[in-house]
Amino acid sequence: MDELGAYRVLRVSDPHCPEPEPGQFTMLAAAERWGGGEDERPYLPRAFSLARWQDGEAHYLLDDVGPGTKRLCELAAGDQLWTLGPLGQGFTAPRDGRRALLVGGGVGIAPLAILQDGLECEITILLGFRDRPRAEGAALLRGARVATDDGSAGRHGLVTDLLAEELERDAQATVYACGPAPMLETVRAICAAEGVPAQLALEAGMACGFGACFGCVVPKRGGGYLRVCVDGPVIDAAELESIEEHAGAPA
Repeated sequence: MDELGAYRVLRVSDPHCPEPEPGQFTMLAAAERWGGGEDERPYLPRAFSLARWQDGEAHYLLDDVGPGTKRLCELAAGDQLWTLGPLGQGFTAPRDGRRALLVGGGVGIAPLAILQDGLECEITILLGFRDRPRAEGAALLRGARVATDDGSAGRHGLVTDLLAEELERDAQATVYACGPAPMLETVRAICAAEGVPAQLALEAGMACGFGACFGCVVPKRGGGYLRVCVDGPVIDAAELESIEEHAGAPA
């Protein structure tokens, strides 16, 4: 377990796991003391984007915000995990000579790190955080421009402000974004207005991870629903009418 400002990087040895695509996720649960906390939480496994993959070792970015992430942050070297993955649909590379414009917010920066590792085109990276301790998470990626809500690191403001300015400068890009729902909705709206293709990695609470429970559905443009776990988590922004925050207890 490595510290990264307010976050933790969980490193999991999983040599038999198939190599993941950027944007895919894994369901995680501690092998011990999982389900025995207050109100028996955490009960279900938690979904985490793969932040990096190196020689059979998977990296996950954790933010201690609830019983599941708290228990995972307590893990020490040698502790065992239950894992299921990689799951879901990942990112696809830009086409037509477009550069990749990566936009992340908070712990949502995780899948952008493994995406940066795999891309072979021009890349611009814009990351947003609440404050300086969380902004230290930007070290997960290389060459990122940072914005913070309180102005304690980087630009004072929202990462979506940086995105609007960047697209005004050069809109020949494909946007890749992951973060909280309000940020993703702003990214979607900006890209729609500018006619810029965007791939959004959605965050949603999941019970199974493989489409059986329908607990992570989001409305689809034109009617119907998409299951974030199997139709996503990476979804073409053009398929979404809007992005709403999923209600639920902290993970």
